[in-house]
Amino acid sequence: MAMREIVVDGESILRKTSRPVEKFDEKLAILLDDMAETMYFENRGIGIAAVQVGILRRVFVVDVGDENGKIEFINPEIYEREGETLSYEGCLSCPGKNGYVERPTRIRVRAQNRKGEWFDMEATELLAICICHEYDHLDGILFTDKIVEVEEDEVES
Repeated sequence: MAMREIVVDGESILRKTSRPVEKFDEKLAILLDDMAETMYFENRGIGIAAVQVGILRRVFVVDVGDENGKIEFINPEIYEREGETLSYEGCLSCPGKNGYVERPTRIRVRAQNRKGEWFDMEATELLAICICHEYDHLDGILFTDKIVEVEEDEVES
């Protein structure tokens, strides 16, 4: 495993649409392991998308610290969204920026694991929020595009 450099806001790759994964090989496994290490150890995040380490593939990893542990999503599709909540978010690619974003309280998502096997899951609360945040990265959308309320100390006079 190796630490990867985080791509930061302002770099054009973050605004591009990621391509589907077609090969489920050792190169993908290394990417997933490196993404997890980068998320956990260097940045203490709860989610990271491949585009955030410069790879335009529909891949992300999340771990919100619950019983699910680390979950790898490859070629994900969110096909059901329910409810609405305001979540206070930040992003590894937008250091120093935080704000409130409207997200669903419950989702259903279908994705592949590192072996290419499809799985389906329901997610609620923080896990749903994190999945939606990372899923947006795959389409070139940053949480800053969706901020509805900025924290007072973030507003410049």
